[in-house]
Amino acid sequence: MGRSGRILFAACTLLVAACQSIVPKGTGPTPPPVTTQPGVEQGLPTDTLRNRVALLVPMTGPNAGVGQSIANATTLALLDSRTEKVRVTTYDTNLGAGAAAQKAIAEGNKLILGPLIASDVRAVSPIAQKAGVPVISFSNDSSVAGNGTYLMGYSPTQSIERVITYARGKGLTRFAALVPRGVYGERSGNALLRTVESAGGTVVSMQTFDRSAGSFAAAVQKLPQGDAYDAILIADSGRTAIQIAPLVRKRGAAGARILGTELWNTESALAGNAAVNGAWFASVSDTYYRQLATKYRARFGAAPFRLSSLGYDAVLLTVKMSQEWKPGTPFPARRLSDAGGFTGIDGAFRFGANGVAERALEVSQINPGSFTVIDAAPRGFGQ
Repeated sequence: MGRSGRILFAACTLLVAACQSIVPKGTGPTPPPVTTQPGVEQGLPTDTLRNRVALLVPMTGPNAGVGQSIANATTLALLDSRTEKVRVTTYDTNLGAGAAAQKAIAEGNKLILGPLIASDVRAVSPIAQKAGVPVISFSNDSSVAGNGTYLMGYSPTQSIERVITYARGKGLTRFAALVPRGVYGERSGNALLRTVESAGGTVVSMQTFDRSAGSFAAAVQKLPQGDAYDAILIADSGRTAIQIAPLVRKRGAAGARILGTELWNTESALAGNAAVNGAWFASVSDTYYRQLATKYRARFGAAPFRLSSLGYDAVLLTVKMSQEWKPGTPFPARRLSDAGGFTGIDGAFRFGANGVAERALEVSQINPGSFTVIDAAPRGFGQ
């Protein structure tokens, strides 16, 4: 692990000690309004001794629960890191992401954390780029990355690459796939084809569906019968997998290993479905997130959304960068591409030349009543 990773990992241990894609990945109850804490405020910052950072998330509207949860997590990160160098100001993107970015920049913020969804990132990025303000977004849509915009969101393509590589290493060579129509499915299918080819395997069939029961059945019927494939990727949510997996088994693929995506990580109902018993999927580790969730519930009286960890880790990254970032000066974005990367609640990550966060992922297996990690995430890069 690089020096940057070790320092941010130390910030994570503060949390541990204290605890003794569409909006991707996870849902939860709407948290209560954020409580004002040191370093976090609504409106114009007045502290000239701290680095001004804008948090752009939805605080009203249909995604307000997710935005509030992320905002609350940034509060926890500031308190846990005990920083005196960073001030975070929250701006509501539901009132207009572009307007929020303009206001944030006018008020002196030199770094933007967020927005949450790709359409908002498209509105914010040109404004921020013109002002020389980097954007670290929580989106997972790689098409909006670059030109000063970085993405922290969980990438479905990385998840698929990880689980396919693992499966290939276990001797599975013939793959099939069921992917939804649309951007997510296209990217998932491309990731599968690319990874299987590079690993020396074969894709024997790939079928698409439109998330209706009739479409599920039609797609499964187009798959080859019997033992024509060793593994089949269901590139959609856990809830979709619960509906499709029994159809796959009924089709005759009783021995095929079912593979999933990062979306399965928060779908606990998978563990109670016999058709997906033994399935594998790759995602970020939940080890530290569970501790964050415990601490969050104790402070805010509600469960966080899974995406809250992105806000927490974005602040940890900012705190680390503030060691060489003088208040009032441009954010040192060049350091975001450090080869050693960073470490946070969701494990090790680093930004590639394309601005997308590469993450160290673990592989889990679905068992009756539980998920079990069968291949741990690397603690850093080059390990």
